Amino acid sequence: MDSVFASIVQAPEDPILGVTVAYNKDPSPNKLNLGVGAYRTEEGKPLVLNVVRKAEQLLVNDQSRVKEYLPILGLAEFNKLSAKLILGDDSPAIQENRVATAQCLSGTGSLRVGAEFLAKHYHQRTIYIPQPSWGNHVKVFTMAGLSVKNYRYYDPTTRGLNFQGLLEDLGAAPAGAIVLLHACAHNPTGVDPTVEQWEQIRHSMRSKGLLPFFDSAYQGFASGSLDVDAQPVRMFVADGGECFIAQSYAKNMGLYGERVGALSIVCKAADVAGRVESQLKLVIRPMYSNPPIHGASIAMTILKNSDMYNEWKIELKAMADRIISMRKQLFDALSA
Repeated sequence: MDSVFASIVQAPEDPILGVTVAYNKDPSPNKLNLGVGAYRTEEGKPLVLNVVRKAEQLLVNDQSRVKEYLPILGLAEFNKLSAKLILGDDSPAIQENRVATAQCLSGTGSLRVGAEFLAKHYHQRTIYIPQPSWGNHVKVFTMAGLSVKNYRYYDPTTRGLNFQGLLEDLGAAPAGAIVLLHACAHNPTGVDPTVEQWEQIRHSMRSKGLLPFFDSAYQGFASGSLDVDAQPVRMFVADGGECFIAQSYAKNMGLYGERVGALSIVCKAADVAGRVESQLKLVIRPMYSNPPIHGASIAMTILKNSDMYNEWKIELKAMADRIISMRKQLFDALSA
């Protein structure tokens, strides 16, 4: 008897993750994986940060640790520390309890939870994403029920930012539309606005009541400084306006497979943030109930211990510096 699924067609491989599948199958000794963006050592091997190994050792040795379910929103201390990492130690939004944060499944999960929340609770169903953007953005937002439009971003002729086109497209967006912004290290182009340009983008968006949704996948990875890379987000929070921030620890802590991330929603007032948080739980509960404990515990251990935090910053800067110097070497070699 035929399978009830006999009519299902073979799906194409994911354009990004599919490259890794092909790479693993290829027997050539001279191969390079240009698929998913994961850091590699000089020997082409994955890197586990020393500070991550230390944190893990502490967790393993702690006999009081159990494997019970986390609350729906995850580890409360991890959430606090994550908001602080992106918004800054002295953020008024944090001090005034205006931030609702949920531990989510890395960057993708944070984007998806934010998108589901917006589809359910926000009056605008349109999100503008840069042209081009990370390949998964369109699918994440579409699956959540938002409609995706593009704004001009990359200019192939200058290999830089099409700033005029960007401002025109955001200026033409309907009031209240959601706008996805890459916090730093724009994927896939690597082109970021300058601080002055960010200020103009902020002004233009706020004057039209556009809602910023930051995807922060590379904090500390772009410049080597956690604070420099968070600057655009902090500019939008400093004006007292609202915004969404999806954070990932995949790259900057090398916790790729642990799926460690957070969604923070910065609100106008503490009572609003409280209600937003209550509704975030209702989005997450039927989706995956509650997030995994191990990876977030690693991140939390590093973030709350000042020695480990400093050690992490040094390792992070070493990775960022090496990427910057390798890009320069590649550029010089191609030019030559």
